Amino acid sequence: MADAEVGNHTLVTEFILLGFEILPELQILLFLLFFILYIATMAGNILIIVLIIAVQHLHTPMYFFLANLSCLETCYTCTLLPKMLANFLTGDRTISFSGCFIQFFFFGILIVTECCLLSVMSYDRYLAICKPLHYAALMSERFCSSLAAGSWISGFIVASIINLLLLQLTFCGPNQVDHFFCDYIPLIKLSCSDTYEIDLTVFSLSFIFLLPPFLLTLTSYVCIITTILRISSTTGRQKAFSTCSSHIIVVTIYYGSITIVYMFPQTNTLRALNKIFSLSYTVLTPLANPLIYSLRNKEVKEAVRKVVCLYRSEKSLSILRLH
Repeated sequence: MADAEVGNHTLVTEFILLGFEILPELQILLFLLFFILYIATMAGNILIIVLIIAVQHLHTPMYFFLANLSCLETCYTCTLLPKMLANFLTGDRTISFSGCFIQFFFFGILIVTECCLLSVMSYDRYLAICKPLHYAALMSERFCSSLAAGSWISGFIVASIINLLLLQLTFCGPNQVDHFFCDYIPLIKLSCSDTYEIDLTVFSLSFIFLLPPFLLTLTSYVCIITTILRISSTTGRQKAFSTCSSHIIVVTIYYGSITIVYMFPQTNTLRALNKIFSLSYTVLTPLANPLIYSLRNKEVKEAVRKVVCLYRSEKSLSILRLH
């Protein structure tokens, strides 16, 4: 490992991602598994984005936010999985100092943005179910764009502040990151500096940027469920619930895994479990989102059918022209 001597300290210039403790002979098998997940996640989320852009009747606030979420999940996959795949394939688990912090910077943007986007989507469903007469007026195109932009900007601000503070710390060894990517908790444990200031800042930023979206999401669904239960007809309740059931599944998976990873005590027993739960919101959720939203959504399935029919029609016409 290449290190830099500064004063009496040996500064770390690269990190080693320990990942999962597995047998060497399983590396190729895991590479194939995660490569399939990578391709499926990219294809599914890109398909959702293309459908929402191409199909006119999907140009609604709900699908606009879903397109943002699919774009975010695509970025998630590109930020984390390529390095993981390279580690499985080559066996080289090192990552440069700058590469580690660049990865953490983009991961930070995405995790905060996703919390904000999920709360925006829950607010959209709240207005659609609880305030249907005012929905069109309240969820204007400009307002939707502002909410989406605000989510991305919030992620950028939080990640920039935390990354700048992390770069002020001294890393003088050890350099083994006990995770499969560069995350805050494993990195902060490797610092030789006093981390009180950055821990306090991260707590404050979480209180400002992450707690309000969570509370908004929770409040929205309390109101939604209350409104649905007041509907007299069974058909009406089922129809109302179907418009938000997919989002409830995504929110439950995302916040459930985030809570376990970041809120539970970081004991040796839970460390391996934390890595598994980290896979839930970094790998499995981006893969599951297109499946959940498409398989449980009649409009998306109808859009897929129309695009397939249109493609077949155009292909048939091109064949006839050739003959």
